[in-house]
Formats: sequence, structure tokens, C-alpha cells
Amino acid sequence: MAEPVSDRAPAAQNVGRGLVGALLTASLMPLNSTMVAVAVPSIARTVGHGPAAVTQALVATYLIAAIALQSPGGKLGDRLGHWRMLMSGQAAVGAGAILGFFATNLATLAGARILMAMGGALAVPATLALLRVSLPAERRGRAYGTFGAVMAMAAALGPIVGGILVDAFGWEAVFVANVPVLALAALLIASTERVRDARPTGRFDSLGSALLTSGLVLLVLAAQRTGALALPFLAGAVVTLAAFVRHERRVEDPVVAFDLFASSAFTAGTLLICLQNLVMYALLFELPLVLEARFDLGARQTGQLLIWLMVAMVVTSLAAGRFTERLGARSLAVTGSLVCLAGLVVLRAVELSAPGQVRLPLALLGIGLGMCGPAAQTASLSAIAPARSGMAAGVSSTMRYLGGVAGIAFLGRALDLHGTRAAVLVEHHHVIDVFLGVLVLGLVCAFGLSRRATPAELPPAPSGHR
Repeated sequence: MAEPVSDRAPAAQNVGRGLVGALLTASLMPLNSTMVAVAVPSIARTVGHGPAAVTQALVATYLIAAIALQSPGGKLGDRLGHWRMLMSGQAAVGAGAILGFFATNLATLAGARILMAMGGALAVPATLALLRVSLPAERRGRAYGTFGAVMAMAAALGPIVGGILVDAFGWEAVFVANVPVLALAALLIASTERVRDARPTGRFDSLGSALLTSGLVLLVLAAQRTGALALPFLAGAVVTLAAFVRHERRVEDPVVAFDLFASSAFTAGTLLICLQNLVMYALLFELPLVLEARFDLGARQTGQLLIWLMVAMVVTSLAAGRFTERLGARSLAVTGSLVCLAGLVVLRAVELSAPGQVRLPLALLGIGLGMCGPAAQTASLSAIAPARSGMAAGVSSTMRYLGGVAGIAFLGRALDLHGTRAAVLVEHHHVIDVFLGVLVLGLVCAFGLSRRATPAELPPAPSGHR
């Protein structure tokens, strides 16, 4: 029997305070992914390992765990309740933060970071799902706009906040700084009357979760390596993910139901987020390298240029939520995709004779990304029945991070900065050409979004996928 689909949010008292607490918790995931970067030299001196080993242990493992555990985390939210998963995520982040604060060796620090990533992988899909199931359709655009702005701001502020904390208190502060944020979030959530949203439907798909996690870990490891070293990991990823697909098609209650992608709005929105994240994250790494090679620009000066992208994206995301509700997701996403393309066309056209020439294209790109994010998120998650919001949010979050990994992996293989300054510019233009192609694919996805998400557009879940 098909699952009844309702677009009405359940009644709850003070749900806004709880959702603010959820947003604060979710923001710790991007904050912790970038905040630790400035602490790597200090940690390396303390634990007696080189910066490269510390980066691999604390940054790469965090990224891998964050990507691999999003979908199982979302599915657990559908089964056990999104509020419960959010609070479990808080507990995991808090435990990891305390463990990291007291850690005296690299292995313990790596364990602390993995624990924090696990907590984030529970909290982020739970937050996205709670915005979907707790708010009426006419308020979701603003909510997802706020979500996008908060996550972008957290990622941008990470290195700044981390630098201040490390200089003032030492590297341990980047771990313990999570605790007051978690305490405030917990108080806000505790003041909310939470509607019970658990839907246990039988045995949890443990084998599917293990296959998906293993396959994604192998895929990320393959992306981080070059040449023949990547082949064994890539082969393992293909085999494991093929086994995952085969298993999911047979199991009664899968961790990822592939009929989610029968919804054109969900598929288009998820792919749009993935493709645009690919370009954004790759540019955040590519431009500092190119500017340093051409102008000997330092990290501080480069950061002052990149802030144009982040500020434009944050401000636009906050406004774009309301426009999504008024104009519809497709109109805003198509317009935003065109603005993104305009930004990269300008960046491709300039000869980079001065560093300041990147300000306008970065601002345009930020405006376009800020317009697309709320539209894509609103359309994709509103197209899925509430009972599967966690699963859909987990898939969406996984694709978001995989886009970033794919962009950085492409950059490592395609960008050669060992030539003259003129050759560096040619390399830069080649990379931008590829990014333009990626954004054109994103524009096609934007046209696949629904104009407005209404209950009639929501596909019911097939029997066995409740």
C-alpha cells in the first residue's frame, strides 16, 4: 500500500527555537572542517609528526567520515526520529571535542576528529529533514536559505576563528570551542516541544550501510591519489558500490531507495548542488595557487579576495529563500545558474594582470550560488514524502561533499603551476573552461526543478520503502 503523502508540518510549540539549535549544531560540521587547518603546524610540533601526516590524519579522515556516513545517518533519522539523531550527533561532536582537548598523540586526535565527523553526519541530515517536516511549504525557502547562509558562513569563518583561538589559547581551543555552541544548541532544543517522528519499519539495513560507507571511503581515497596508486582504490570502490546497488534493490527497507531518483525535482536539485559545489570548492583551492604563482600573493591577501565570494553567497542565500517562495524554485535556480556562468565568463576573460580583477567574478559567482542553493534544496526535499526526508537529506548531503572532493581531485590532476607566469595563466584558463562546462550541466539541472513544490507533486513511497 502506498504511503500517504502530506505536506503539512506537524504542530509543535516553539519549534523555531529548536530549529535554531539544529542549525547551530549543523554549522559545527563545516566550521570544524576548516577551523583545524590553521592549527596543523602547532599540533604537528606537539605530537612530533610532520604537517603532512597531521593533515592526512585530522583533515582527510574527517572529510572521509563526513561523506561516508551522511546517508546512513539520514536513514537512521527516518527510523529513530530526527530530533533523536540530532541530539545523538551533538553528543558525538561533544565527546570528540573533549577527547581532542585532552589528546596527547596523533592517533587519539584522529579518533576525536572521526567522532566529531560522525556527529556531524548525524546532525546535518537531521537538520535538513527537520526543516522539511517541521515547517509548512511556504516557509521552507527562507529556512533553506538560512541553512545555506549559515553553513557557508561557518566554513568561511573557520580559519579566522581558528587563528584567533590558536594564537590566544593554543591548538586545544579549536576542539573545546565546540562545547559552548553545543550547550546553547541543547538548551534551545530542550525548550522545544518535539513531535515524535520515529518510524521503525523493521531491521535496519546494516549490510547496505557498511557497503555504502566502504565504497565511498574507497572512492575518496582513490580521488586523493594520482597515477597507478589510485587504481586499486578505484577498483575496490566500483566493486563495493556495485554490490551495494545490487543489495539495495533486494532489501525490504534500504538505506538508499533508488526510486528517490524517480522524482525529477529531487534528482535535478541534488545534482545541481553537487555540480556547483565541485566548482566552488575547486576554485577556493585553485585561485590561491594561481594568485601566488603570478603575484606572490600571501594567504592573508588571498583571503581578502576570496571573502567576496563568501559574503556575496551568504547575503544572497538569506534573500533567496523568500524569492524561492514567491517566484518558484526553477526561476530562481535558472537565474542563479546564469549568474554563476556570467561570473566564470568574466573570470575567463580577464588576463589577471592585477589580483583585484578576481573580485567582480567572485562576487557574481557568490550571488549565483546563493540564489541556487535554497531553490535546489527546497525543490529537491519538498519533492520527497516526509517519511523519507532523512534518507533524502543524507543523499543530498553526500552528493554535496562528493562534489567538493571531485573538484579538488580534478584540480590535483589538471593544474600545473611549474611553468612561467604566462603558462600559469594558460593553465588557469583551461581549468575555467572545464568549470564552465560543469556549470552548463548545472543550468540543465536547474531547468529540471519544479516551478513550485506542492503536495500533488510529491511521489508516494512504494510499499516496503516506508
